[in-house]
Amino acid sequence: MRKRICSEKLKEHCGLFGIFGHRDASKITYLGLYALQHRGEESCGIVSGDGKRMYLWRDMGLVADVFNEHNLSALPGRLAIGHTRYSTTGSSVLKNAQPLLIDCLKNSIAIAHNGNLVNSVVLRQALEKTGSIFQTTCDSEIIVHLMARSREKTFVRRLISSLKKIKGAYSLLLATEDQIIGVRDPYGFRPLCLGKLDNAWCLASESCAFDLIGARLVRDIRPGEIVFINKAGVRSFEPKELKASHHAHCIFEHVYFARPDSIIFGETVHLVRKKLGQRLAQEHPVDADIVVPVPDSGTSSALGYSYASGIPLDWGVIRNHYVGRTFIQPTQQIRDLGVKIKFNILRDVVKDKRVVIVDDSIVRGTTSKKRIRNFRQAGAREIHLRISCPPHKFPCLYGIDFHRPDELIANRYSLEDIKKFLDVDSLGYLSLEGMLTCLKYPKSDYCTACWTGDYPIKPEKTQEKFSLEKYCGQGEI
Repeated sequence: MRKRICSEKLKEHCGLFGIFGHRDASKITYLGLYALQHRGEESCGIVSGDGKRMYLWRDMGLVADVFNEHNLSALPGRLAIGHTRYSTTGSSVLKNAQPLLIDCLKNSIAIAHNGNLVNSVVLRQALEKTGSIFQTTCDSEIIVHLMARSREKTFVRRLISSLKKIKGAYSLLLATEDQIIGVRDPYGFRPLCLGKLDNAWCLASESCAFDLIGARLVRDIRPGEIVFINKAGVRSFEPKELKASHHAHCIFEHVYFARPDSIIFGETVHLVRKKLGQRLAQEHPVDADIVVPVPDSGTSSALGYSYASGIPLDWGVIRNHYVGRTFIQPTQQIRDLGVKIKFNILRDVVKDKRVVIVDDSIVRGTTSKKRIRNFRQAGAREIHLRISCPPHKFPCLYGIDFHRPDELIANRYSLEDIKKFLDVDSLGYLSLEGMLTCLKYPKSDYCTACWTGDYPIKPEKTQEKFSLEKYCGQGEI
């Protein structure tokens, strides 16, 4: 199966798609997941329901590899939810692939989750001590166990009582035999939107999934909102128990994660990135011959930088979109070819030129260093690196796969030291204030924790990606 090549880049979140009231629900969900493949490339799955039973198919790999006409036809019914996964809690193994489908005494429940819970270790240990038996090591299963244990009489109240106990980032899709449910956490860290396809209702992480299937974007699911979709239509709840004092939208959805053709937090991602690039040119001007984007997430920002600076844009880097995880890695020489497998420098474009390279971020610095070296070898006379967000100095607790500060080059080194390490003639990051001025909502509505260390929700105990595997079932942490 095709896999994405390893890199220093921030890893994707998960992708969610669901639909109710369509005769080809599972096939439409397949297409929705295909549009959201960029959000998770490790595993994927679909659960469907026909009003009486629920059906599941999931596996490791990309959407196009996992699903075919045969297994999609084994997912009947007029409702379905699907998930593409990048593992931010728990290993990348089949048992952790989603959606999870769990049979309870009250009813069967399927769940798909985008985000990270910051109190998952504490909750899971408490549940295990009282007899809960877990089948996975991902935090999403905790939510279903909390619902199964709830003494509330209705499904709605069981769900709300469970959501009151969890803390962190979560956009959720749930399904029973006859309905789908969308949930967004009170802070609104992760996106989730509502769409309509003829008489069917859809939920998705990004609006680009609606564009592919011909659906209309209706609106965002609001932070703290629960939406039930069934034969009665769409019912919305905004329980007072799930209210937060402010919102904390993840800015990195705009900077890197989301597709440029999606509308996230009320704004088209491509246009936001162009504004980031324009502001970057104002903050860090330079005399140069060409602006070269690092595809794909740096392209829109490079357009903005070129527009504001008057320096022409050119395609100095070509991306190979058919990259596989190579099995031939016996020597350092072979391993170093990894960057060239994914990106190729156009020598005739950059040779003897003063080049401005625009990228979205620098995380660990290793891939950026190799890329700069390739530009040098291609004959670039000067290299000026521009980054369309501030330096990452702090771990993300809410779904980005870096959990330790020592992983982050900007946490350990000064800007001058990073410049020397990368071997660039100049280095410029977009300022925090400059980034925030490019966004629609007030700065208090966004999460800036990975840049500032100001966490909207702090964990009750220290957690990292494999905490549930390392600690749970083995006594106290």
